[in-house]
Amino acid sequence: MNRESIIAEDIRGVLSRTQALWPDLKGARVFLTGATGFFGIWLLETLLAANREFSLGCRVIALSRGPDRFAKKAPHLAHDPAVTWVAGDVRDFAFPAGPVTHVIHAATESTTNLNASDPQAMFDVCVEGTRRLLALASERNSHRLLFTSSGAVYGQQPPELSHVPESFRGGPDPLDRRSAYAEGKRAAEFLCGLAATDGRLSHAAIARCFAFVGPHLPLNVHFAIGNFIRDAINGGPIRVNGDGTPFRSYLYAADLAAWLVTILLRGTSGKAYNVGSEEAVSIRALAERVAAVAEQVWPARSRCDVEVSCSPQPGVQPSRYVPSCTLAREELGLRASTSLDPAIQRTCLWHNSPS
Repeated sequence: MNRESIIAEDIRGVLSRTQALWPDLKGARVFLTGATGFFGIWLLETLLAANREFSLGCRVIALSRGPDRFAKKAPHLAHDPAVTWVAGDVRDFAFPAGPVTHVIHAATESTTNLNASDPQAMFDVCVEGTRRLLALASERNSHRLLFTSSGAVYGQQPPELSHVPESFRGGPDPLDRRSAYAEGKRAAEFLCGLAATDGRLSHAAIARCFAFVGPHLPLNVHFAIGNFIRDAINGGPIRVNGDGTPFRSYLYAADLAAWLVTILLRGTSGKAYNVGSEEAVSIRALAERVAAVAEQVWPARSRCDVEVSCSPQPGVQPSRYVPSCTLAREELGLRASTSLDPAIQRTCLWHNSPS
């Protein structure tokens, strides 16, 4: 399979699972931020495919700081006739002309580098960008707005809490400069909640996103699973920084796209929904699973070794970052359709396939 066929198969699955939603976007004008990032690319793929499949007559207005660069990376998306590009920063972009019926705010500076080097800029992107999007949605009387937040808003998950629910009232340390991203997302959620209750917006829902895997996932940033897949593609060893005990979970990108569209169109205004997988796996076990899947994908190679940089400290409970998705499941009928091993396999194949 090449890259295009992997994405096409995934998108067909998304459309089959969300078919009842799409009439809501008949004739819509959707403003999308973060259009060239991991979330944005999957949303563009999904929206544009649905537009063609169901003859929606929908248009997407996509905000990016570098639409010309993106055109070289994904010309089929950049040059789709249903897309209009707006070049600018999410904090101060010029409002496009014409109506905006739906807003998806998926722009964020989630890299650890910016969080560490310029926490003020990280906080401002989260907060001022959201303020700008809310102003656009209010001015154009948009029907619905979706804000993609983060599970980071819960702060450190207690190790005895296996899955963190939306009702958890923890939070990051406000005096820790490393909390800029998490505090920015919390403040942005507050702005969305205000707008949803004071009459400025008719509808605003929040997706608290955890960790993901799939095509388009960057392999050279701070995502452990991406780093492991990169190491496996290169023949190993797969290196685990730390003792490998923290627990994480990973939702496949196609499921992410289906969940976000569902929350946009069916989510309750003023409510936040966890978005992620409930299948907890330790980082060390994750590395071993990547090695096992890679062995199946490339049977001619020897299995990658897994190298863990240090041993666990006795008596220290592993950290966790795993959501409870009961609310999304019971209220919106959302479930993960792709389990972890097939998700890893498809990501390996996509990253190591010709364009």
